[in-house]
Amino acid sequence: MANAPKILVFAGSARGASYNKKLAAAAAGMVKAAGAEVTLLDLADHRLPMYDGDLEASEGVPAGAKALRKIFLEHDGFIIASPEYNSSIAPMLKNTLDWVSRPDGDDAMVAAYKGKTAGLISASPGALGGLRGLVHLRSILGNIGVTVVPQQSAMSGAAKGFNDDGSIADAGQVGAVKAVADAVVRTASALKG
Repeated sequence: MANAPKILVFAGSARGASYNKKLAAAAAGMVKAAGAEVTLLDLADHRLPMYDGDLEASEGVPAGAKALRKIFLEHDGFIIASPEYNSSIAPMLKNTLDWVSRPDGDDAMVAAYKGKTAGLISASPGALGGLRGLVHLRSILGNIGVTVVPQQSAMSGAAKGFNDDGSIADAGQVGAVKAVADAVVRTASALKG
């Protein structure tokens, strides 16, 4: 693909058996098939302290947050598989977004997000598939300069949503996630070019 974008795919969960980690892995394959360069990130490998302005003022941005920020800066877009916690996004995801938003050196606040493209997906055992959390995530990302594609996917009944090999079991759900992946790759490519 001309102007092949670099897309970062990750779940907003650190849990080893996370449905959203499985969904992120499936989406990463679809991003690659759409012609983009893909990085699958596991937030369990990048645990950060809770964001605290006093901590930042006294000790600076933690090394782990700087490393994550660098990863975000190197990519043209993101696909986030977001678990839903109490009708919103997971604390780990919000904390990651907050730390990565901090300025560093000559870069301005939210430099890791401005002009980037994002796609939103979720998986949940519940009937809505995590949809309520995606509303909040879309608002957060839009407010920090990210173009969020209108396509999104929320997998309900996620306990039965995956085959033994980790692939998505339902053909309709495969199509919905593929639509998100294709839209992110297409939009990020256009914005990059």
